[in-house]
Amino acid sequence: MGTPNSTVPSRNVRLDFFRGVALMIIFVNHIPFNPLYFYTPSRFGFSDAAEIFVFLSGFAAALAYGRCFDRAGMWLGTLRILRRCGQIYVSHLALFFVLAAICAFGNRWLGGEDYIHRLYLRYFFESTPEAIAALFSLRYVPNFFDILPMYFVILLWVPLAWSLSQRHAALGLGVSLLVYLGAWHFGWELPAEPAGDRPWFFNPFAWQLLFFTGFGFGAGWLRVPRASRGLTALCLAFVLVSIPLGHEPTYQRVAFLGAVRAHLEPWVDKSHLGLLRLAHFLALAYLMNRLSSWKAHRLDSSLPRWIARMGRQSLPLFLFSMALSYLAGMALDWSGRDAFDVAWVNLAGLGLMLGVAGVLEWLDSKPWRAVAGAPAADRSASLLLPTRSALLNVGVGQAALVFLAASPLLILLPELGDSAGVSLVASVGQADGVGYGHDVIDQPKGEERIEWQDGI
Repeated sequence: MGTPNSTVPSRNVRLDFFRGVALMIIFVNHIPFNPLYFYTPSRFGFSDAAEIFVFLSGFAAALAYGRCFDRAGMWLGTLRILRRCGQIYVSHLALFFVLAAICAFGNRWLGGEDYIHRLYLRYFFESTPEAIAALFSLRYVPNFFDILPMYFVILLWVPLAWSLSQRHAALGLGVSLLVYLGAWHFGWELPAEPAGDRPWFFNPFAWQLLFFTGFGFGAGWLRVPRASRGLTALCLAFVLVSIPLGHEPTYQRVAFLGAVRAHLEPWVDKSHLGLLRLAHFLALAYLMNRLSSWKAHRLDSSLPRWIARMGRQSLPLFLFSMALSYLAGMALDWSGRDAFDVAWVNLAGLGLMLGVAGVLEWLDSKPWRAVAGAPAADRSASLLLPTRSALLNVGVGQAALVFLAASPLLILLPELGDSAGVSLVASVGQADGVGYGHDVIDQPKGEERIEWQDGI
């Protein structure tokens, strides 16, 4: 362990790239009854995109808030965190109401499916006054919506962890480990259903350990192990052994593997971040760090840059992908789920996410400043359209993907049939039910102009 590191780089392309990859997996995994769900990397091991995003959110939070604590002090740093928590809270509520509206419009205009029931929102529509009060107090957290509340709670602990680390770096992680062990021993959980005893799917008392592990690496409390053939072989062996134990069709067909999986079930529990999930993710993270360091120049090519662009816009892209995934599920309900339909709906959704990330990054560049001194005739045109350099930055290939991305949603327009439906489809588009994944995510917002973001 080391002391907190205040001299961090202003940009980490690998962090942005892997957050972008996690967002892509999240989108595919959260399309209801998506056949591609069973072919994503999360189905071939103990961990999934949730671990990627929580860990990298902790890493990014250390870079953003660590600098803020060092420069502005604890009180202003804590104030910045509270501001971020407010943004996360409002984002959570906005996502809920947008998806509730999508479900209501889907039931009204599409027919054939009860989208409210599919997303487990019946309680909200049947007991609205009680549900709204519980929703705003975070006592009502449906399964599809539990990642942002979990992140909200964990983020509130950052000032305490940082304060402890100023005495010794081990204290920040030591308290996190004690809370994790306490959650397992005493069964600490938060209620998610006013009318029942269901807890939050992502238990923040357990998942905070992964967040603060990432935070520890970002802050310099922990150091990445040196490159070692022995450690690489050990991590690779663990990842390979976990494949048949994580692949449900395999361990259900082989009796021995099924018995081993049943014995390991508490250790791979997702809600409470079982130790084998944590170990599997750390092994994968070490291998990916070795691989990306070996071929670091590959991240400068076109497609990785597009994916990293999503990682830099992780909160708005996460919100967008969650709503878009449900709209994509509606598109598949309408078109069918043969190989062609599944392929174009998934690819179009991913292309749309890439396009939105490009537009958000262009807006972050404040293009209106570039035309502030231009002649009036040129200025009006420049404010309406991206500059030629901005278009080239997005790329012709990405533009083609964006054009393709519009097609899956167009099939819904004749069914919706009015301006309300059109505006819904044009707006942003995890539930652990049958055919759902339950992977997660998060985002940061830039500080100064170093383009570091606040975690989720």
